[in-house]
Amino acid sequence: MDLIEDAAPQGNLPEFTVSELSGAIRRVIEGEFGLVRVRAEVGRVSRPASGHLYFDLKDERSVLAAIVWKGQAARLAQRPEEGMEVVATGRLTTFPGQSKYQMIVEDIAPAGVGALMAMLEKRKAALAAEGLFEAGRKQAIPFLPGVIGVVTSPSGAVIRDILHRLRERFPRRVLVWPVAVQGAACAPEVARAIAGFNALPAGGPVPRPDVIIVARGGGSIEDLWGFNEEIVVRAAAASRIPLISAVGHETDTTLIDLAADRRAPTPTAAAEMAVPVRTDLLAAVGDLAARLARAGAAAVALRRQRVSDLGRVLPRPERLTQAAAQRLDQAGTRLDSALAGVAARKRLRLADLALRPALLHRKEAEERRRLAALASRLSPDLAAAGVARARERLAALDRLRLTLGYEATLQRGFAVVWGDGRVVSTVAAAAGAARLELQFADGRLAVAAGSGGARPARKAPRDVPPEQGSLI
Repeated sequence: MDLIEDAAPQGNLPEFTVSELSGAIRRVIEGEFGLVRVRAEVGRVSRPASGHLYFDLKDERSVLAAIVWKGQAARLAQRPEEGMEVVATGRLTTFPGQSKYQMIVEDIAPAGVGALMAMLEKRKAALAAEGLFEAGRKQAIPFLPGVIGVVTSPSGAVIRDILHRLRERFPRRVLVWPVAVQGAACAPEVARAIAGFNALPAGGPVPRPDVIIVARGGGSIEDLWGFNEEIVVRAAAASRIPLISAVGHETDTTLIDLAADRRAPTPTAAAEMAVPVRTDLLAAVGDLAARLARAGAAAVALRRQRVSDLGRVLPRPERLTQAAAQRLDQAGTRLDSALAGVAARKRLRLADLALRPALLHRKEAEERRRLAALASRLSPDLAAAGVARARERLAALDRLRLTLGYEATLQRGFAVVWGDGRVVSTVAAAAGAARLELQFADGRLAVAAGSGGARPARKAPRDVPPEQGSLI
């Protein structure tokens, strides 16, 4: 009986499937905790390829799983990082697939300035260890850039202050790359702007800046946090164009200030660093021109004085020419008497010749004979006789050549022996030749050599008389 009575109440309990029970629990949790704010430390952070963010919210005793969906993650002002203390806002729900509850985070913010500063120091130490803040990486700012690139918000007072200061000091061409200067879009847009200015080709349709200014007005550490992001710091350190950081006021320090080539306390000060004062340059040029003129005048005066000093030790010009002038006067005086004497001598000679016509006739006859002798030597008959004599001499030399040549010797019964194309004059040379030829007066005759080459003929004994018939 007792068993039957105990089982009766259990039979009245409703039965649930697993899905029904999970759904009921989910409705209870979502109904009781529609929107909550949780202060916790960020634990493990996962960023899969889907774009969603998975991380843990934990304290000393408990852990709460948290999710930020892809669409919401792009709008977060502050992305969660491990070890960061945050205040997460969202709603609780369950995940039936693993029988656990989790938090769908819609917004996340650092839990106070102390947490942000701790994370900032941690990131600063990590980037400094990579050498991104070393002084050796800094580039010199050009003295007078032709084009200045400004990365800032186009609607704020910062760009107006920069343009106004540039207009006052030295007007330059300015390219503005509009970006968000706070919020979730700040860091990626600033990094893309710095990389975009560096990607502009030199001499292209859009001029490449000679210096870049990254500027933003003052604000809280949360407002300036985009300039502490790692992506911005790396873009500033990798910039091949000199970069001036002008983020916040003088007391505000961000990580981009450490990576930039120069840090300006304010955007206006950045404009002052970028260009010199035009009026100061004009004054400096004017001062240099005046100094140059004074130096030139002093140099001319010094050299004039030097010439004057040297001129005192030189003799006067008239003293240098007095002796020559005297010699000229003496020569002029002698010239008149010399010309008169020469004329008198010539006149006497002419008179003498006029008084002796026979002498003139004799001179004339001598000259005629001399001219006739010259004409006789140049007559055509004499020239023809000389050519004939030269032709006879040439013919005699040719006959002598033919008489003394070896062809005439061949006419007398001699022969020339050629061995391998060369004249052979010894028995040893003929024995070593592979091919022999005999040249007679009327041509050449080839001689076949034996297996061992040409063989020399045996010498006849000296005591054997030549064959000759008997006269008896």
